[in-house]
Amino acid sequence: MKAYVFPGQGAQFSGMGKDLYDNSDLAKSLFSKANEILGFNITKIMFEGTEEELKQTKVTQPAIFLHSTILAACLGDEFKPDMVAGHSLGEFSALVANGTLKFEDALTLVSKRALAMQTACEIEPSTMAAILGLEDTIVENICSEIDGIVVAANYNCPGQLVISGTTAAVEMACSKLTEAGAKRAMILQVGGAFHSPLMEPAREELAAAIEKTNFNTPKCPIYQNVTATAIIDPEEIKQNLVAQLTAPVKWTQIMNQMLTDGASEVIEVGPGKVLQGLFKKVDRSIPCSSAELIKNEI
Repeated sequence: MKAYVFPGQGAQFSGMGKDLYDNSDLAKSLFSKANEILGFNITKIMFEGTEEELKQTKVTQPAIFLHSTILAACLGDEFKPDMVAGHSLGEFSALVANGTLKFEDALTLVSKRALAMQTACEIEPSTMAAILGLEDTIVENICSEIDGIVVAANYNCPGQLVISGTTAAVEMACSKLTEAGAKRAMILQVGGAFHSPLMEPAREELAAAIEKTNFNTPKCPIYQNVTATAIIDPEEIKQNLVAQLTAPVKWTQIMNQMLTDGASEVIEVGPGKVLQGLFKKVDRSIPCSSAELIKNEI
């Protein structure tokens, strides 16, 4: 069974998607449509923008979404998923790929999500940190003892957990986690505390937008960040998508569940190879590849 996975924020790079644009009329059409929906020339930033321009949340999230969804569309009949999943933002790309959301509706939601998250980040100084080399339960327990908001945010793979919260609480947690034996406790260059209670204002805004959006029954299950289980009910998908903003990304659990449910091949659709690397940390024998390579062979 083929599992198609879609990356989230952090996978962006200058020049992303330009090959697709240059070699596909379908890609040109979708990129043009995206510029109209967003109200600014995102293709110019994707193809020629600086690292700083691409790092803005309002740009990064639509850019990664566009690269992933347009790449999937360009695969045509070669795109045959039995199951899909997306890391954080990538969940929106996965929902277009499996037919739950229309491209236009999903891009509108991604844009609103990005702007709402950026606004939420400006309310209080906040950040995230990657903790390497400790068991999840140790990280969770130490975070629970810190005075202030700091929580587990991304369960990326065994031994790699990202925490999120107010800047002071995250820094204190990093210090205590290092004392507890973490190989690394590294503050990340992000806009704020994603997947934490500090995203509550953004969650409320996104919930209102999602409620007005049509969700179809998907053609294959999506393994959602909040539950790490296969979901096909549109109403349940909606609820999980809203909850995702303040809840942790259970990527380790998703990978394990996909493998348990019969995934025999993993294909990453979008910029970078991060998700392939995470799957290899869980099962070294699983064949992993990039959709870019498939596209080049068509």
